[in-house]
Amino acid sequence: MRALVLAPLTVADLGEVAVIENVSFTAPWPTSAYTTELTTNRLARYVGARINGTLVGFGGIWLMVDEAHVTTMAVLPANRRTGVATALLLELLQEARRGGARVATLDVRVSNSDAQRLYRAFGFAEVGRRIRYYDDNGEDALVMTTAELESPTQLAIEAALRTRVEEGFARA
Repeated sequence: MRALVLAPLTVADLGEVAVIENVSFTAPWPTSAYTTELTTNRLARYVGARINGTLVGFGGIWLMVDEAHVTTMAVLPANRRTGVATALLLELLQEARRGGARVATLDVRVSNSDAQRLYRAFGFAEVGRRIRYYDDNGEDALVMTTAELESPTQLAIEAALRTRVEEGFARA
């Protein structure tokens, strides 16, 4: 069974982050943006996922007062639909709770149905739309949010997802 290890991202991880970023996004963030996020942005929390020592995915949030905003999530194509993104998002929502967030929000491309499916599985619901949000092609973004992170419904959703992830990976 593959071991999945989740840990905070560090500047030393940024070479691997760049590889994942470049194969995942049409308008990837430059490494300098991640350096700033990791070294000077007090609102930012980033987590990486490793299998057998290799970074296969990462995600981040900003903790703003009582809200956690998911800034990014990406998984190497070979590791998609394996539970890596689910494990990352579970950890990010736990980090949100530790930081005092009441809800989590995110923006997602209207064309990114795979990501939307993941977010809906977590209880995120569409609450708005940002018209022509993405600079690279003018695509709209859906704005999605969770229920209260401490609500019984949200906790039950995450508990069920956590069980599924743990069945697929041996946590190290």
